[in-house]
Amino acid sequence: MSVLGLDHVQLACPAGSEDALRSFYVGLLGMTEVPKPPALAARGGAWFRAGSAEVHLGVEEPFRPALKAHPGLVVDDVDALARRLSDAGHDVRWDDAVPARRRFHTDDTVGNRVELLAATPSP
Repeated sequence: MSVLGLDHVQLACPAGSEDALRSFYVGLLGMTEVPKPPALAARGGAWFRAGSAEVHLGVEEPFRPALKAHPGLVVDDVDALARRLSDAGHDVRWDDAVPARRRFHTDDTVGNRVELLAATPSP
């Protein structure tokens, strides 16, 4: 037996934040919203997908954003996405601690940390 891959990452969100999350994950990151099964949809939150990566946001009360834990999402143009997020008012924090990986951190609309990584390693 062995792990075959990663299906999704779960983050928390406060009740009623779904539209704000859609504006970030769909509107800014370009992910697609995935319909939740009816039994789970009744609980609130939202699921998003890009390629094989999924980010699930579930309602948690009291809510506390993930400040250290985070999804790491690979993007095709990390510089353009950094500009888009910055232009939309999101803090872009570049990080060169991992050699040969161009990457930055930002926060979604409810304060969860999100890492964005270039698809190709830096020279």
